[in-house]
Amino acid sequence: MIPRSSNEISRHGSQLLSLAFLLFQHSKFNSSRHHREMIATDTLGRVSNKSQDSGIAEMEELPVPHNIKINNITCDSFKISWDMDSKSKDRITHYFIDLNKKENKNSNKFKHKDVPTKLVAKAVPLPMTVRGHWFLSPRTEYTVAVQTASKQVDGDYVVSEWSEIIEFCTADYSKVHLTQLLEKADVIAGRMLKFSVFYRNQHKEYFDYVRDHYGNAMQPSIKDNSGSHGSPISGKLEGIFFSCSTEFNTGKPPQDSPYGRYRFEIAAEKLFNPNTNLYFGDFYCMYTAYHYVILVIAPVGSPGDEFCKQRLPQLNSKDNKFLTCTEEDGRLLYHHAQDVILEVIYTDPVALSLGTVAEITGHQLMSLSTANAKKDPSCKTCNISVGR
Repeated sequence: MIPRSSNEISRHGSQLLSLAFLLFQHSKFNSSRHHREMIATDTLGRVSNKSQDSGIAEMEELPVPHNIKINNITCDSFKISWDMDSKSKDRITHYFIDLNKKENKNSNKFKHKDVPTKLVAKAVPLPMTVRGHWFLSPRTEYTVAVQTASKQVDGDYVVSEWSEIIEFCTADYSKVHLTQLLEKADVIAGRMLKFSVFYRNQHKEYFDYVRDHYGNAMQPSIKDNSGSHGSPISGKLEGIFFSCSTEFNTGKPPQDSPYGRYRFEIAAEKLFNPNTNLYFGDFYCMYTAYHYVILVIAPVGSPGDEFCKQRLPQLNSKDNKFLTCTEEDGRLLYHHAQDVILEVIYTDPVALSLGTVAEITGHQLMSLSTANAKKDPSCKTCNISVGR
């Protein structure tokens, strides 16, 4: 998932290409009378070439790509290669690449009103790398088809039949991408405030169910799809959400909550201590001025810890901009960032007996819920230069 260096690409005999959008005009298919072509689609939506006169018919047909292979997939790039017959291979000057999100896989190739993912590249030795955060998004299913083409002296193209359609899915953010998000979040985290408890708000029925069905212990569940679309924890990491934000004037948790009128509170040292690791998970906003940072706390050596080690940047628990645990005079002290809203995921079960459950006196502010919330892709504060 980490982008390849130029040396690595060279070692594998591939070449990174600069791909441009191909904005075909209608006149492109109405050129000289001896080399005019038109695009036609059959009943499957595939594209074929049909000669308009004997000028092209007398030429040998260009080889059609087959046995297409996609590999080295990242969140905003992939390598592509294929086989083709040697006949007329030396006439190939360009490759046409039709890239679509999967739901549009039967769209007309190079349809005049549908140009954003139609790419042209000069013919080079394969495999080649297709890279572009402006048209590739992480964790998204795509289809791809390829044509070979020969550019003529008048600027027109002779093209092969389209290849078969291949499907693939882009990857999540790598640690490199998440580190870029982390660096952006560092800038706005603000000063640190003391806190002493983690808390979790839910409806009364939730806590009743935990007591009746899970032996009085809250169980980890799969994280929803809120936040960055490329976050590797969305839909994959199992954990329990906690908050730790405090009111500036009291130093205590706020009385309002978007998630329910009943609150479980637990001493901070029960979840965050020298026997746990801390990871950065995401940084996002929801078309608002305030931003969210997702952190993961995992007991050392636990399944959650192993999951995070492979995918997330690890933070120094004693020295970072978001959440710290330090020791002073034999006591553990805790601080959280003031200017971002922290969402903390704990990856192991938590017994209700370790804390207390009580009804809050404030309001339930449903409008502040982040459940399955979508990230603002236009925010310059919390987006990086890869797919959103």
